[in-house]
Amino acid sequence: MEIVRTAIQDVLVIRPRVFEDARGYFFESFNAREFARETGLELHFVQDNESMSSFGVIRGLHYQRPPYTQTKLVRCVLGRVLDVVVDIRKGSPTYGRHVAVELSADNHTQLLIPKGFAHGFSVLSEKAVFQYKCDNFYQRDSEAGIDLFDPALGIDWQVSAEAAVLSPKDRENPTLATAPVHFVYGQI
Repeated sequence: MEIVRTAIQDVLVIRPRVFEDARGYFFESFNAREFARETGLELHFVQDNESMSSFGVIRGLHYQRPPYTQTKLVRCVLGRVLDVVVDIRKGSPTYGRHVAVELSADNHTQLLIPKGFAHGFSVLSEKAVFQYKCDNFYQRDSEAGIDLFDPALGIDWQVSAEAAVLSPKDRENPTLATAPVHFVYGQI
């Protein structure tokens, strides 16, 4: 696997080694031993999630509050999405900045989202199937979010706000400036 460091420390792009021939392709989507060797991180994933969405759907920007924080390893297995990670660790040198990466069934790219970051994606293809590996179990009472269209974040979702399909819950999320502080840099 190839590990690509992003402009925000600890947010990693992961490109697996893909073996292709006349039959199709094969790759290891996750190998704990190789992942630990390449990243220095030993993660124990306990829950896998999958979502299916159509063009224009934007999901996010979500995170789990302490003590149920989650590190996620995400990928798109059908279609194409723009995946976005926002640093919400108060005091971080990259607080409020984001990384956006296209994940698709064609590029097999994955993104590691550490604790202390909000995550979302927009669907750029007719349909997309998205998978998440999580290192902590989901807790409904711990879910939180940030406004997808917070102007201070400056995210280009590649889907206009008018055309975006959002859940009612995601329409109500606060801006980063008005959201409660759940993460402090160096204390996660």
